[in-house]
Amino acid sequence: MAVIPSDANILYDDQKIHKLLLACQKKSYQIVSFSQEIETIDPLVVFRKIAQPNELHFYWENRHQQEAFFGYGTTKYLNIAGEDRFRLSQEFINNCLKQTIRIGDLHLPGAGPRLFCSFTFFPNIPSNSPFAPATIFLPRLMVVKNQDKCILTINQNISQPVNIRLIIAEIRQQIQAITITNGKGVKPRENSHYPPKNHKITSYNFTSAVTSALASINAQKFSKIVLATPRDVIAPQPFKIVESLNNLRQNYPDCYIFSISNGQGYNFIGASPERLIKIQNQQLVTDALAGSAPRGKNPEEDYKFAQELLNNEKEIREHQAVSEFITQKLTQLGLKTQARNNLKLLKLSNIQHLWTPIYADIPPNVQPLDLVAQLHPTPAVAGVPTEIACQQIRHYETFDRSLYAAPIGWLDHQGNGEFIVGIRSALIKENHARLYAGAGIVAGSDPNKELAEIQLKFQALLQALMNNE
Repeated sequence: MAVIPSDANILYDDQKIHKLLLACQKKSYQIVSFSQEIETIDPLVVFRKIAQPNELHFYWENRHQQEAFFGYGTTKYLNIAGEDRFRLSQEFINNCLKQTIRIGDLHLPGAGPRLFCSFTFFPNIPSNSPFAPATIFLPRLMVVKNQDKCILTINQNISQPVNIRLIIAEIRQQIQAITITNGKGVKPRENSHYPPKNHKITSYNFTSAVTSALASINAQKFSKIVLATPRDVIAPQPFKIVESLNNLRQNYPDCYIFSISNGQGYNFIGASPERLIKIQNQQLVTDALAGSAPRGKNPEEDYKFAQELLNNEKEIREHQAVSEFITQKLTQLGLKTQARNNLKLLKLSNIQHLWTPIYADIPPNVQPLDLVAQLHPTPAVAGVPTEIACQQIRHYETFDRSLYAAPIGWLDHQGNGEFIVGIRSALIKENHARLYAGAGIVAGSDPNKELAEIQLKFQALLQALMNNE
């Protein structure tokens, strides 16, 4: 992928854009990616201002990393199904980037093209599932806020034949749509409070499924299974996605806040504590995250719950299964892993987890989606052995997991990227929200305690969707 450095105001000079586009066309590039620093703006404000239900979008925020970005529209797009979806998605990404020339403030963090990815939990899904097994897209525009810098990237298709003057007009419209929202410190407006008129738990019987699964575990058919359950919420008016995301980022600053649309009115949003992989300069970090306990109402109670978790044989066994799985899978790809500081606690606002970060160098022959394919699904969201657990999940769960507990993330032009696991999440269309939560079932699990854990996990999305005053 070629690079053309340019002055800081390239996107505001129509003559320079015209000249550059002509030169790129002659060199047979299909996509031009302009990046330019702009006045600091909250990407969530841009989301609220320009997003339409018939367009794809991708929102991501991690307050701990001081990064948020919003991608909108499609310049390149792929929907595929099947067992080979990760390999084909990586090929699509590689080809897309080869066809792209980058122009602008490329030394700044967040500059340059970024492709967004979502995968369903299972590679084969019902025909009426709202999201494809794999969706990859390069957005028409992207706003990245990284610490105190803000970058606007516009990706424009210039395949022959195109009218360059129309392209410039489109670029001008996109810039105006962004800058009209500008202003430092702008916050999304709050929702008005609306308790649901019809709030129900689905007919799926979670405790019965747990009891049946425990019988299979005792019969040594498998050692762990992660069972999930949905909760359907119907409100008297459409849910406000941006305001709900704002609530999530305020309430769960240690989580990854995300929203993905399918361009047909569905949004998948959440606040995930679980990172699947992060790649930076060919360095990998991934997380073993399993075993949980509630937070205390005061420091003394919180400490008591933490110590009980750190010494709970059942929770530690569940966590070790995840850690060993990740290490084994990465070793199979030729990576040498290193776990630092061993077992730690990840404390969130309403729950705490056993946590072990795992590090490795990535060999040149291993690509990012090779890692995603190798690790998904981990025992933290499937079970042990994985293949048998996934078969049993289909038996016990009578609903479509869709993107729940599946990889969601992004890759940039330098091979860097990050993927999370889509837990603490909800599928939303207009005034209907389907919330998802799951629990790991192992020998010694108590069905009623697992149900209580599920109810605790539901709270993140319920509060964000409903408690908006």
